[in-house]
Amino acid sequence: MLSVGVNGYGTIGKRVADAVVAQPDMELVGVAKTRPNFEAERAVEKGYPLYAAIEERAGKFEEAGIDLAGLVEELVEAADVMVDATPSGIGAENKSLYDEYDTPALYQGGEDADLVDTSFNARSNFADAVGTDHVRVVSCNTTGLSRLVAPLEEEYGIEKVRATLVRRGGDPAQSSRGPINDILPDPRTLPSHHGPDVQTIFPDLAIDTLGLKVPATLMHTHSINVTLTGDATADDVRELLESQSRTFVISEGMGIDGAGKLKEFALDAGRPRGDLWENCIWGESVSVEGDDLYLFQAIHQESDVVPENVDAVRAVAGTADADESIRTTNDALDMGL
Repeated sequence: MLSVGVNGYGTIGKRVADAVVAQPDMELVGVAKTRPNFEAERAVEKGYPLYAAIEERAGKFEEAGIDLAGLVEELVEAADVMVDATPSGIGAENKSLYDEYDTPALYQGGEDADLVDTSFNARSNFADAVGTDHVRVVSCNTTGLSRLVAPLEEEYGIEKVRATLVRRGGDPAQSSRGPINDILPDPRTLPSHHGPDVQTIFPDLAIDTLGLKVPATLMHTHSINVTLTGDATADDVRELLESQSRTFVISEGMGIDGAGKLKEFALDAGRPRGDLWENCIWGESVSVEGDDLYLFQAIHQESDVVPENVDAVRAVAGTADADESIRTTNDALDMGL
């Protein structure tokens, strides 16, 4: 059993912790938080050992009536692999802590790529992370783009990818985020950071990305154009994407016309928190004109990186290859829509 610790028990960390608990080859040795709140209370109620991420704040947990198992240093020492799910920039500050205890660590997409040995997407470059000490699981949007690019590149070859990302202003719980009533080019220059980020997975890929930020909280939506080097039909591409374990092709008959109905579908399907771990691709949007493929996909920013973190744990520990890990993760989470 791989002993896994999670530093940061917020939007991503709590989902990763639950996913680790579901795995047949992993145990969660604890989670760390900086302050007591409802998430800290829920962690303890679930039986997850809770550690204080900042020693000076440990007393605040006691004052709030929340039991601690210790300090984050003890968690790092006990873990075979740490998953750092702290806010952007904090992971970089924590790197020396993981090095001190010789514990391999995973970071999230908000950290710089040069912090780590490799960036990671399970479908695209699992082998690059095997046996490394510091791995960055790329962001939700980069994960979604990489999952799409990998099978298309393998099956047809790609001349260029062009993607416009319509990004949610904030997560449902982020009441301080915006815009409230606006549509913002973000950034106003080409490219957005997503294209260069995809190139940390596919260094030779020609890709341009543009970003917009809108007053929504549910999901991101991508408008994709891929110029292919090999012949393909829309039916061919739909069949290819349907064969991938983390791309969900939405059939026209489902009557799902946007992110709201996608979330309702996920809740009705019994998904925890209404999570959608897969790329959600509208099948009727898949079109091929000459060499150009077009489609729309939705990306659930709170959850699509969760299975990637689980796979990255096995990669750095060297306990499975890509196919075995992806299959084990998917089965344990009961993925498949």
